[in-house]
Amino acid sequence: MKPHSYVTSMAAVVATAMLASCSSKGEQKEVAAAAAPPPAMNTPVVGPVPGPKRAITERVNPFAGDPAAMAQGRQLFVAFNCSGCHGGRAGGGMGPSLRDEVWIYGNKPVDIFNSIAQGRANGMPAWGAVLPEQTIWQLTTYIQSLRTPSEPAAPQS
Repeated sequence: MKPHSYVTSMAAVVATAMLASCSSKGEQKEVAAAAAPPPAMNTPVVGPVPGPKRAITERVNPFAGDPAAMAQGRQLFVAFNCSGCHGGRAGGGMGPSLRDEVWIYGNKPVDIFNSIAQGRANGMPAWGAVLPEQTIWQLTTYIQSLRTPSEPAAPQS
């Protein structure tokens, strides 16, 4: 069994259990949509990937300032369990806060893209071989919206 098959199977088990606990069909559809796992591909590699990099240096985020991309990026952040390391609302956990203004690897769009795509030392998985570029840019757009009035589903102040 491939690693992602196990994850997909576990997600199906959790979704089934959640569906069984719902009282109405409307709730079941909502829970099923929320429990759907991200697209099954490969699993990310923890830390920087050795060998050729999928780094970009001069590219502009094609979704910069797009509210729909911010919302989609938020959904992806939740679906890929980024908060498992970066904490709820990206405020920090065992991974760093994404709400800080100063970052080790930079907080420009290209820096965020490269951190997601290539991974970083001390635990940031490299998602570049797993996720399409568009998805990484949507995550980047959401992360850049943190601490701004445009942030989707911002925490209550």
